Amino acid sequence: MGAFGRWIATRVPVRGEQLRELTNEPVPYHLKRWWFCLGGTPAFLFGVQIATGIMLAVYYQPSASAAYESIEHVTNHVSYGWYLRSLHKWGATLMIAAVVLHQMRVYFTGAYRCPRELNWMIGMCLLVTTLVLGFTGYSLVYEQLSYWGATVGANIGARVPVAGGLLKTALLGGNEYNERTLSRLYVLHVAVLPAFMCALLVLHIALLRLHGVAEIAPAPPGEPPTFNFFPDHLLTELMVGLSLMILLSALACIHPATMGPPADPLSTPDAIKPEWYFYVTFRWLKLFSGTFAVLSLGFVLFAMFAWPFVDAALERVLPRREASVWIGVVAVLTIVGFTLWEAIVAH
Repeated sequence: MGAFGRWIATRVPVRGEQLRELTNEPVPYHLKRWWFCLGGTPAFLFGVQIATGIMLAVYYQPSASAAYESIEHVTNHVSYGWYLRSLHKWGATLMIAAVVLHQMRVYFTGAYRCPRELNWMIGMCLLVTTLVLGFTGYSLVYEQLSYWGATVGANIGARVPVAGGLLKTALLGGNEYNERTLSRLYVLHVAVLPAFMCALLVLHIALLRLHGVAEIAPAPPGEPPTFNFFPDHLLTELMVGLSLMILLSALACIHPATMGPPADPLSTPDAIKPEWYFYVTFRWLKLFSGTFAVLSLGFVLFAMFAWPFVDAALERVLPRREASVWIGVVAVLTIVGFTLWEAIVAH
């Protein structure tokens, strides 16, 4: 060891063997299959969102008088601004899809059961936070549809019993969309929600390390039941990340982000269409208007958070029948059906 190495070793007294032991957690064999490795995908995409978001924030101005023009400037005049904005848009889409698929994988493999109930609930918090990030980011564009989408979203929130009025006022900064609304959405999108998500990720990973990864499927005969996180699993995640960057770049170039008409508070569009990940909610609200629709959605969300405990109760009533799997199949088919229904109907 040279003089510089001794200097570092004195001030950072961590040996290489200790570092390898700390990071080289045995990983179950089934994680060699990419569809069981979906947890790292949204984490990687979250990093892409932070990097591209910081670059976009250099130009963005969160005010009703300048927001649309600042995004138009990024899209049409800043060097590769269209590419950065398209990466950010498609990264958000893929991140939401990856979180949903990860939660589905955990659900259908029963990885939420004892002792991992708390980590399932943290995962649900991550899913909700990701959806709210998508909503606030879409609203910052200050297009006609994003403006009225935020207005409709606030009015839906106002139907929540007891706290509805407070939620709407906190989001909009008043009883209706005003000059303070964009700045509030901006602070939520770039500061509050990312910080909250980082805290949730730390808790999620900490509990994952404490409990270990749930073993879903045994290794084939003759294969070791586990493999090392470093470098084997890390290389897998790096390959997935490289593939995601290629996919993001292709989507950004083939279908770049565009600009709709600027927001006009005096002209309500004929049809208000949310982003695809809110189609199921939008269709439900159209079928069951009013407080009932909001309360029923709240009940479904509560059931999703509490599902590990509901599942335990179902197992006591219906032992060895895997009722949760069939309930999950019905739920997924309903979500897909409502999403397709909302996508193909005229708006």
